Amino acid sequence: MDKADLNILVTGASRGIGKAIADQLRSHGCHVVGHASKEAEGLVGCDLNSENAAAQLWAQALDRLNGRIDILINNAGVFEANPISGEDWPERWARTMQINLTASAELCRLAVLHWQARSCGGRIVNIASRAANRGDSPDHWHYAASKGGMVAMTKTIARAYAAQGIYAFAICPGFTMTGMADDYLESRGGAKLLADIPLGRVAMPDEIAAIATFCAIDAPPSMTGAVLDANGASYVR
Repeated sequence: MDKADLNILVTGASRGIGKAIADQLRSHGCHVVGHASKEAEGLVGCDLNSENAAAQLWAQALDRLNGRIDILINNAGVFEANPISGEDWPERWARTMQINLTASAELCRLAVLHWQARSCGGRIVNIASRAANRGDSPDHWHYAASKGGMVAMTKTIARAYAAQGIYAFAICPGFTMTGMADDYLESRGGAKLLADIPLGRVAMPDEIAAIATFCAIDAPPSMTGAVLDANGASYVR
């Protein structure tokens, strides 16, 4: 299919990595529907922590894209501290899991069913995290677990549906210059954390977007199931 004919849903597209991905895909001529937690100009508003949110988002995106979605990019996520001493620890754990993993899984499921019903292929790109492989801070068990689950889910989808032309990729950024990363770097002593990145700086959203765009429209089918690191060599496998 020609790039200009591709219909793409990008979650968490109001800023940072998600916005950069949506912008790069549009520059290739793709038709992109972006999502945000609240309604905004050019974006579908949907709180992924609410009941039936994924199904509602999928339906709205399908409506805007004339009933066909070719590529799903799950980027929406939260990165919130959850100290183990907190009385609301279970609630915070559940919120992060719902937004980062469960909503993404529900969208992946809807995408696979959509492509199976149409007897066509499709692509899923899941934006995970370096934390999926090396863990995170003592206050972010939930975040690391949610991103680890996303990677495992991506591999499972790739193995299950490759023969049907349905491909899945995961990208694991390290610190990236987004609002979430800025706040975290500041709270943990930015210079010390930067010293742990051999590249000497955090990634830029456009760099992660370039990887996501490649996976979405150019990666060869044999790459399905790939997990791509982008962390300035702060974690190598």
